[in-house]
Amino acid sequence: MEAALKTEKGEPKAARGKGFAMISDDDLHNILSKLPALAFASAACVSKSWNTICNRILFSRPKLSSALSLHPSPHVAVQDVLEKVLSEPIRPHFAIANVGSGFSLIEAFRLITKRLGSRMPFIISTANGIIGRDSLTNEYREVKWIDIGGDFHDEDGYIPAKDLNNGIVLTVGFLPGLKVDAIPLLRSVKEPRVAMVDQFVTDIKDYTASVSGCAAPVGIIMFGEGLVDMKPIIDVLDYAMPMETVIVGDEKGRFLYKSGNESRNVCGSTKYLSDAVALVFARDNDKSIVFFVCHECEGIGDVQFHSTLSSGVSAVGPIHKAVSVKENCSEHTTWLTARREGQHEVLDGQRILDDINNEPGSCIKSSKLYIRVTKRRKCCIGSEKPRLITSLAFHGVKGTDEGCLYVNGTNIKTGDYFQFYRSDPNTALSSCVDASSNLKSLKPDGNSSNCHRMRAVAVKKEIFGGLIFSCYGDRLFSRRNIYSSRFTESFPGVPFAGIFCRGEIGRGFSSLLGESNKEGSAHCMRAYSTVFLVMSYTLARPEH
Repeated sequence: MEAALKTEKGEPKAARGKGFAMISDDDLHNILSKLPALAFASAACVSKSWNTICNRILFSRPKLSSALSLHPSPHVAVQDVLEKVLSEPIRPHFAIANVGSGFSLIEAFRLITKRLGSRMPFIISTANGIIGRDSLTNEYREVKWIDIGGDFHDEDGYIPAKDLNNGIVLTVGFLPGLKVDAIPLLRSVKEPRVAMVDQFVTDIKDYTASVSGCAAPVGIIMFGEGLVDMKPIIDVLDYAMPMETVIVGDEKGRFLYKSGNESRNVCGSTKYLSDAVALVFARDNDKSIVFFVCHECEGIGDVQFHSTLSSGVSAVGPIHKAVSVKENCSEHTTWLTARREGQHEVLDGQRILDDINNEPGSCIKSSKLYIRVTKRRKCCIGSEKPRLITSLAFHGVKGTDEGCLYVNGTNIKTGDYFQFYRSDPNTALSSCVDASSNLKSLKPDGNSSNCHRMRAVAVKKEIFGGLIFSCYGDRLFSRRNIYSSRFTESFPGVPFAGIFCRGEIGRGFSSLLGESNKEGSAHCMRAYSTVFLVMSYTLARPEH
């Protein structure tokens, strides 16, 4: 396009007599704002005046663009979603792709990076389902695939059929005022093969400090390796980050990533493996490029992350205390016996389950059973003095074995207290209503968006995008698109995407997460829940 717009002397046609020179800036603004991303990028190189108008279009507000394709060919599916997300002007700061197990991660990764570039932070992961707007029909869809393994495969007897798990949802974002990068949690290939959690937290803090002058990022989107126990890792991250940092993500999956810092890209390394990767969003100290608010006003925008959740579990029976605990670290499972709180009799696994199943209202057809463990552990980063922190974690109950209660996950200790929880449709419905109310509470007042001259400082706030992380095993509703409808009803026309996970990560402001801080405990790892991440943009307009 750029070549077509230049004369033999290299001068833009817009600068020579008639043609584009006759078009006003406002008309040119309208024309350029309708170009697809690649043509828009070329137009920005035509002349200084065009570049100024293009910057005004880009930097006036942040943008999230997303698309879904279920085409069985990865080449076609990737092409479909790329064309959709790049159909309007955008200069992506990051990209997230989620695919079914029928697609090759490496192949999809190469196809996307070839189009979007190798220096942009990018994460691609497998998921048990995807949520998004279909690139062909523009209708929102929620698609759950046959599980690729793990708890639900074992319990429900599903047989993976990779040729059926075809599809992709791609999300790209442009966030003026923020810097974004992908930072991995590394594990040494050599013995002892211990995750470098302290280094992971330090890398996040150092990156944030380098671009914003403080160590607290705005938000973190996590993707964990399915064979790694993420619970103690998330506990450390929760301990290290202030509560204003929103943390969401998928606990279990497979992923590839590309960092903007080449030294962090260890794919194929003989020294390190990646146990997890975090997409870190930090405030940008240099906001000089973010200067357009509207035609009349100038100011610097502020991107904020918010999270809320819908939970589908309810407590059953009394609190228990773990007595004997045995871990199988290779299988990430635990065997335990326990006693009821306040009693001395030690109960074996079968007795514990029999008592729970006899509790009033505990017999819910096809329900899943969990224990929620309260853990008090010493935690520190680097050379600082360790201190006790309290966290809550759900562990799926697998049954009984060798006279013990048999559960998923590790890091349960003798003396830990736990309570049983069951998946519950009534709780899920009530929680969905609460989640909708929380989402709507973020909706800006219609009067706040008026753009007019005024002596006092005015604030214009808008919701511009969101992400959903929902439990794959949540089959509590017969209604289709139950989770996407919560978002579309609250924010009509606002783009969003999501995935179905086998372990949801959700942490944010207590006013939206409700129960998360009632017990004074960190609560980031969820079960049978849906975590909603909402992105807002506040424009502070100076006094006139």
